[in-house]
Amino acid sequence: MRKCVFLSVLMLLLTGGCDSGSNLTDAELERRALARKIRLVEASGGFVLMVGGETLTSDEIIESPAELDGMFILPVEYFKPIAQVSELDEFKERAKGQLKEVLTAKISSILLYQQAKRQMGKNIEEILERQAEKALREFVVTFGGDQIKADEALKQKGMDWKSFKEYQKRLILIQWYAASQLPNNRPVTYRESMDCYNEMKDEFFARPAMIQFRLIDIQPARLKVWAPNEYRELAKKLATRLLTRIQSGEDFGELARQYSHGPMREFGGLWQPMQPGSLASPYDMLAAEAENTEPGQIASLVVTTGHVFIMKLEEKQSAGYEPFQKVQRQVRDKINFDRRKEVADRVNAKLLQQAELSKTDDFVDFCIEKIYQMRNQPVTVKREIYRRTEVQRRRDTRTSTPRGDMGMPSSIIRRR
Repeated sequence: MRKCVFLSVLMLLLTGGCDSGSNLTDAELERRALARKIRLVEASGGFVLMVGGETLTSDEIIESPAELDGMFILPVEYFKPIAQVSELDEFKERAKGQLKEVLTAKISSILLYQQAKRQMGKNIEEILERQAEKALREFVVTFGGDQIKADEALKQKGMDWKSFKEYQKRLILIQWYAASQLPNNRPVTYRESMDCYNEMKDEFFARPAMIQFRLIDIQPARLKVWAPNEYRELAKKLATRLLTRIQSGEDFGELARQYSHGPMREFGGLWQPMQPGSLASPYDMLAAEAENTEPGQIASLVVTTGHVFIMKLEEKQSAGYEPFQKVQRQVRDKINFDRRKEVADRVNAKLLQQAELSKTDDFVDFCIEKIYQMRNQPVTVKREIYRRTEVQRRRDTRTSTPRGDMGMPSSIIRRR
């Protein structure tokens, strides 16, 4: 989806401002606009790409985190293992497509910023910086305000706080762009919602069977008796007496703390909710008992080798699906996402048909050759750590996650 949106943004921005009175075809106008926006310039040590008046270097492409195969990683680190086992020509063939996608995303981001600045005024940078800073604070809050854990999580994504904020800015602008391409006030109908729900439910809304119970687990071998052959009978007699006491109104949890030998004894015999099929032997026999027991009831004694179980079923959930009423907002978001993707795909198809990014081919080759030269070298990345003032830290710890569009001009809030 992001690739389609980036390419779509790129085409629309490059075709803006063409002379409507010209006799040139739309495709020729688009190519001329592309040529004006993108220029390959020879510089010391290689090439740079001029994009809308901004300079894009090879280092910005290969040593800045990019999304590759669903993860954020430096392209040089992503491609190094391939380069180490390939000849240069083979490596070019394998890496060119993906690296060109990285470059196209970077170009579209530059042009999107320029277009947004023209349309929204000089304060766009201030607005985006404020929103990105808020997103970063919210990210820290998700780790309980622990800045070190948040920084480590970003590091695992191949990002630091600066690249995270730039990524957030780009998402905000892409949402604005995609929303601007959709017809206004087009409601999501009930029929659309139900069709989408039925398509999504197996993957997103499936609800597994689940049980939760309290258990008094009497293990005959741990009873103190003189004759080993009496273990089993003594355990059954103890279980029967406890069952009578429970049925007379005594507290199940307290009896579990006194008499159970099981691992959850200290917690009054209460087990965490789980899927019935996840119980290992001999506890799997409890799943069968739970099928015939209702929440709040005590199951029949379960006697197995080494154990006598008294189970009180606390909760039971059958396998099924989350009801539509509970997930309809997620369904509506998916429909709106698909609508934006449809718009982006149409524009993207036109781009691929009419516009050729031939200006970038030599630059991509230059980046690939540079990666190949670095294939056996360690790459040291200087990460910028997010540091807050004490005032910010106190504010973060008491701030619940606000809406992502608070403070944004109505023209760039994602339409709902």
